[in-house]
Amino acid sequence: MHEQVPTLKTWPFNLQIIKYRPWPYIIYSLSRIIFCVVQIIPGLIEKSIFDSLTGSAALTLSLWWLIALYISVGLARQATSFGEIWGDATFRYTTGALLRFNLFSSILRRPGAKPLPVSSGDTINRFDNDVAETTDFPLWIPFMVGETLASLLAIGIMASINLTITLVIFIPLLFASLAARLAWSRIHRYRDASRTATGHVIGFLGELFGAVQAVKVANAEKDMLSQFGVLNEIRRKMMVRDRLFGELLDSIFDNAVTFGTAITLVLAAQAMTARTFTVGDFALFIYYLWFTTQLPAIWGIFIGDYKQQEVSIKRMSELITDEPAQVLLKHAPVYERGAMPVLTQASKAIDHHLHELQVQGLSYHYPGTESGISNIDLQLKRGSFMVITGRIGSGKTTLLRTLLGLLPKDAGEIYWNGGPVKDPASFFKPPYTAYTAQVPRLFSDTLRNNILMGLPEDQAMLTEALQMAVLTGDAQAMPAGLDTLIGPRGIRLSGGQIQRTAAARMFAREPELLIFDDLSSALDIETEQILWERVFAHEGLTCLVVTHRRAALQHANTILVLKDGKLHAQGTLQELLETNEEMRRLWHGEYKASAEQ
Repeated sequence: MHEQVPTLKTWPFNLQIIKYRPWPYIIYSLSRIIFCVVQIIPGLIEKSIFDSLTGSAALTLSLWWLIALYISVGLARQATSFGEIWGDATFRYTTGALLRFNLFSSILRRPGAKPLPVSSGDTINRFDNDVAETTDFPLWIPFMVGETLASLLAIGIMASINLTITLVIFIPLLFASLAARLAWSRIHRYRDASRTATGHVIGFLGELFGAVQAVKVANAEKDMLSQFGVLNEIRRKMMVRDRLFGELLDSIFDNAVTFGTAITLVLAAQAMTARTFTVGDFALFIYYLWFTTQLPAIWGIFIGDYKQQEVSIKRMSELITDEPAQVLLKHAPVYERGAMPVLTQASKAIDHHLHELQVQGLSYHYPGTESGISNIDLQLKRGSFMVITGRIGSGKTTLLRTLLGLLPKDAGEIYWNGGPVKDPASFFKPPYTAYTAQVPRLFSDTLRNNILMGLPEDQAMLTEALQMAVLTGDAQAMPAGLDTLIGPRGIRLSGGQIQRTAAARMFAREPELLIFDDLSSALDIETEQILWERVFAHEGLTCLVVTHRRAALQHANTILVLKDGKLHAQGTLQELLETNEEMRRLWHGEYKASAEQ
């Protein structure tokens, strides 16, 4: 269950996204309002024509002029629809792009190892449906203004002709509107519950597709299907309840409209018999009824949409947990036409060169637990090879993640060449550092693109990265070489190939500091030996490595031994084997020392 976070108020939210694209919104609004308001003119024309034909009134304009005016109104409405369509599409999709950009940027600014507040599937659902809902609602406002204004003008004209019939038509609709207003809170609850249930189903599917192998190994297919059925049943109940309540409100409005129309026919017939109501008046009433009587129903939909937007804003705000929710509305460029901007790669400058990395008192504990690291110090000089080792759960991976800003430190200071690193998450990236995680993430793309990840291709650089990662032979053996599609998360590669692809990605960036988290855990001994030999052959490389493999330990200038999240000992391999019992046990394999999961 994710924590409660402050959300944004609905009307200020709408005002801010309207300010982002004011001109498309203004064009849409004017077009929509004109489109709605001019619909009262054909009713007046019809009244004049029928009154003239029955002799109830003389024409002020010739019949042909009235016909021309009638056609002109239709053409004018059609012309305004072009501005309406352009403004709608431009506003909807640019503001949607902005919200998705800000959401995604906020997620990328989070500590990388900190989990999302909801499942990945539910997150995607919020990017899709909730963003679409919030960009749709502002477009309702001009529509409601236009429909309301047109309906009020039409009702005024109808009342000036026959107040009694007008009141009989619209009093039932007022009661229907009151019923809708009383149902606001229930609409909100039902919409929130149905959207949440949908998110749970999508989230479960996303996690299930990402863990197919684990499900099959555990022989848990039936259990997964059963749980999927439970979630779908909950969603079905929530959706049926939401839809049933919505349809109930719609039926109230529809029946009120039908009742009003029936009463109109009866009273109009009586008034026409008494010669107080003309055929033209009747034609005008029937013409106006089709849009004026829909007004309460439209307001009911608008109210429901307003409540839905409250829910959607809240759900989007829940994805922004480490900064104010207002970042969702931060204005940023959206590229609507032309070529996308070229991604520039930072080139190495003098201040990028590493001379010394210092860490003092670095601490992090997982929320609600004592697990983590406490008061870690280290000093890494240029060209040195430092190894971090220890038992499972000793804090090795946590130390790397906290150093890199992937987890938010509780305490401690980090210095690069003597200068403080205030924001490790934004600092520790190429060309300063490159990191290969214990479980690398690959994308459903070609091997080449997984290595380059947006870097401009340099054949010499790519060839060297493949060679260092012992991946050249594997790439040549693939059907399309480097252009082979490797499938979701690199499913077409072996575990060792996935590790070495991630290593090649790191080598391609030529950083000042290489950080490996148990890189050789999925490699066979021979391949691992070749990889380390090629890393060692590059003089001047600075490496910070989590491993328990002897080849790396023997080459290390300094070894840090972690135990229970604390720095237990440090020194050269020879010093530690002579003085530290923990290191001796690790060396002789009495513990299986691999990085914690």
